[in-house]
Amino acid sequence: MVPTSDTAVDATARARDLLGVARLTNQALTSWLHGLPGVDQVGCEARAAGLGTRSIKNESKRWAIDLAISMIDLTTLEGADTHGRVRGLAAKALTPDPSDLTTPRPAAVCVYGDMVATAKAALGDSGVKVAAVATAFPSGRASMPVKLLDTKDAVKAGADEIDMVIDRGAFLSGDYLTVFHQIAEVKRACGAVDGKHARLKVIMETGELNTYDNVRRASWLSMLAGGDFIKTSTGKVSPAATLPVTLIMLEAVRDWRELTGEMIGVKPAGGIKTSKDAIKFLVAVNEVAGEGWLDNQWFRFGASSLLNDLVLQRQKMNDGVYSSATYIADDSPSTAY
Repeated sequence: MVPTSDTAVDATARARDLLGVARLTNQALTSWLHGLPGVDQVGCEARAAGLGTRSIKNESKRWAIDLAISMIDLTTLEGADTHGRVRGLAAKALTPDPSDLTTPRPAAVCVYGDMVATAKAALGDSGVKVAAVATAFPSGRASMPVKLLDTKDAVKAGADEIDMVIDRGAFLSGDYLTVFHQIAEVKRACGAVDGKHARLKVIMETGELNTYDNVRRASWLSMLAGGDFIKTSTGKVSPAATLPVTLIMLEAVRDWRELTGEMIGVKPAGGIKTSKDAIKFLVAVNEVAGEGWLDNQWFRFGASSLLNDLVLQRQKMNDGVYSSATYIADDSPSTAY
């Protein structure tokens, strides 16, 4: 069985061991992160473009569509969210296509923390997870006591997964130790309520990191601090989930597994709206990280409108007829997700 980062660890002790230092300092982290191989921008974008031209047909495409549906974190993250909207989204997750009950269910429903209890009650014991954004999403501009309370409240309400945002200001100013400790503290908070453990997805907001090298560094820092998933974006900043950025993250989790034996998940979020888009990402997962990540335990799409297009494509493959988009109820909010 492949070890995972779900196992409770002392992040600081492990970091000292991996870095080969007696004391974890910002200087040590900086030296380690800046010692990672630089990203060849031209090569990365060329590889992403090449993978994006791959096509799959027939049964392979049918399998990919079902897999993509099962990987969605069906999301609503609007200030105007209501309990009714969240219940409607949960109903959609439970029955993505009322005309075909063999349609897979998404992996999770992702909501703000105050909507967790509503989503949890609506989903029951279906197996669909409840993910909650926390730590002053999407800006991350709050004190650590506030961020930790935000996290603990969501876990106490029943969240199975927590999507946190890193302090991009600290990261971009080179204060890697602060970012490390914040992730590690939130990870501990994910398991600090009644013995319940929620998996932690670390949102790096790659659209604000400016360079591919920073994406690589943020990926490694997030894993080093104990993140169970690394995630591209909040969906509120453009660009969000791009294929080149996701390739860098997939390389990072692949290399982390080689280094530590641990599996870490990847979640691109924001702007992935069509079946064609989703299949490009699945091809990249297979080619870069490997087949082990072709599972919703290790790869997710943060999306709202993607599910509709996947269901329409599935219907076309089954019936030979492409329904109008209006055939599927669109409960998704008007957001970049």
